[in-house]
Order: sequence, then structure tokens, then C-alpha cells
Amino acid sequence: MTAGFGFTPADAPVDWDALRRYATEVMERAYAPYSRYKVGAAGLVADGRVVLGCNVENAAYGVALCAECGMVSALHSTGGGRLRAVVCVDGRGEPVMPCGRCRQLLWEHGGAECELLTRRGPVSMTEVLPDAFDATDLQQ
Repeated sequence: MTAGFGFTPADAPVDWDALRRYATEVMERAYAPYSRYKVGAAGLVADGRVVLGCNVENAAYGVALCAECGMVSALHSTGGGRLRAVVCVDGRGEPVMPCGRCRQLLWEHGGAECELLTRRGPVSMTEVLPDAFDATDLQQ
């Protein structure tokens, strides 16, 4: 298995173990010389693609890129679409909850139906980010 872009049939059930393996493999490529806190993210796209991202730190701490940011960039650079399922892992390969900014990012690109693997199992984005702000709020 490589940590490049995978592909699974669009109607197949989410293979959480495979997504976690992808996230763990890409986490090893993270650039985290300051915090030493490596994160990897793998997302299953509605069309079956798998997109990946890892965190990239910077000496100016505030301009670091979260793994989820890299994953969403990969989503759009490979054709766009909607995220069905996401796994984020820490340096031990354990599921980790995205920060607030990244929860909003996942909502924007996956919506309420997107699922996130947590330590207690998969949960919907409505549980991760209740009362989320999105494009419908801008139309009011």
C-alpha cells in the first residue's frame, strides 16, 4: 500500500481501517520540528477517491498548516467533490479530534453527512460541530 491517492467504489461502505492506515502513513511525512506533534489525515471522497494531508509547521508558529488543510487542498487539486469520511491521527496513529478551524473546514467540504473517526468510533459532523455555520447562514 502506498500513501498516494487510493480509490474505492463510491457506493462501498467506509473502510475505517484502511483510512486509518492511510492517515498513519501520511502522518509519518509531517513536518513538525517545533512541536514534534505529527498529524495525518485521510478523507474518502464521494466519488471513491482517497485524499491525504499532513501537518506542516513553520518557525512563525501561527502560520502552520493542519493536516486537514492539506487534505482539503488535495481534495480540490484532484477534482473537488464532497468528503464522505475522514480520519485524523496523531503521532501514535490514534484518532485525534480536529481543532476548531479544521472542524469548520470539514463541515464546509463534507457537510452534516460526513463522518469522522473518533476514539469512540465514527460520528457525524453534526455531532462534532453542532449548530455549524455554513453557506446557508450567509443567505439570510
